[in-house]
Amino acid sequence: MQLTAVRGMNDILPEETARWQHLEDAFRRAAELHGFEEVRTPLIEQTALFAREIGETTDVVEKEMYSFERHGDRLTVRPEGTASAARAYVEHTVHAKQPVSRWYYLGPMFRGERPAKGRYRQFHQAGCEHYGDAGPLCDAEMVSFLLGFLRSLGIDGLSVHVSSLGSGDTRVRFREALRAYFEPLRATLSEDSQRRLEKNPLRILDSKDPKDRQAAVGAPSILDFLEGEDLAHWQGLLGHLAALGITPVIDASLVRGLDYYTRTLFEIRTSSGDLGAQNTLVGGGRYDEMIGNLGGPKVPAIGFALGLERLLVAMPAARKARPPTCYVAAMVPEAEGAALVLGRELRARGVRTVLDGRRARFKTIQQRAETAGARLLAFIDAEQLGRAAVAVKDLASRTQDELSLADAPATLAERLLGTSNADPSAAGAR
Repeated sequence: MQLTAVRGMNDILPEETARWQHLEDAFRRAAELHGFEEVRTPLIEQTALFAREIGETTDVVEKEMYSFERHGDRLTVRPEGTASAARAYVEHTVHAKQPVSRWYYLGPMFRGERPAKGRYRQFHQAGCEHYGDAGPLCDAEMVSFLLGFLRSLGIDGLSVHVSSLGSGDTRVRFREALRAYFEPLRATLSEDSQRRLEKNPLRILDSKDPKDRQAAVGAPSILDFLEGEDLAHWQGLLGHLAALGITPVIDASLVRGLDYYTRTLFEIRTSSGDLGAQNTLVGGGRYDEMIGNLGGPKVPAIGFALGLERLLVAMPAARKARPPTCYVAAMVPEAEGAALVLGRELRARGVRTVLDGRRARFKTIQQRAETAGARLLAFIDAEQLGRAAVAVKDLASRTQDELSLADAPATLAERLLGTSNADPSAAGAR
């Protein structure tokens, strides 16, 4: 029996990881440019964290979480990053150390949903969480940050969809209006939505079932219920987006699949790429009550998450360029020590070096070097070893010369990187 990866959980092989690294590096740079710092949370949390904060009637909690019991604990492999970050924020009393915190994360998440293009059971998310600012200015800044980031990846056809869920009494009045609207349509709803009608009718608006979507066509709009501070926040968001030159799509049907959201909701979608109807690249919004619900003080927060697999589908196919490489080969056993030292000295100067101790004909060695993407091939045979030298072949120009072993590290670094000034001791060469 041949063992294979679990369905929806994929291997990422070396020929693919260059694009992943390019995407991850770009996200880190963009997040840090906006003042965010990285947080890393455990892959496994208490099940209660997600059940309470994501919402017990959501598809994520009801159908998709990977949960288990071990040593008397009910545990879940994290399905998203926001609840874990908020738990860490409260547990380590971060609010007492700094009034505003900006965190970002990257890592794998797990949901047992049906695999599709760009959607998997183990998937990777990047996200940001901004704690301590209740105003709409940081909401608009986050949308602007994401638009700039996505465009920097070469993704076009972008549209911003925004809505508001209000807070407090606004949410209560809207729920009651939804319940009154859907009750006469109960028999036309899916089984899940009939059950959710009592507990949380907002979830019906997020249903993917065609019957529920049809029933929701004439449902009340949350935007008609906004008043007071909720209305002022909504109008402030639209004003700030206008100042940034961003014209959003006002989408009252936007609910998103998690219960912790309050006020601002947003998604950024694309008409390009090969994502089909599921064209949302990033989604997020405010969750001003979560920190208090987890036992912390009342701290407002806003965040987003984006799926790396989906971005890779939407991005142009350009590959990350491989750094200049030197291929070092020992042609005879006696040259292995010299080849090891040369490899160490080159890496200490920042040169990507592939060391080969498998002896073969020169033609084979050269083919290996070309396959490895090397620009220079440095090889040592018995004759060169006797002269304390190394032969160097430029695989682009097909020229060849010889260098002393003492001079080779600096000279090869100069040829590949344009510099020979790196301090070898800084990289642990000695």
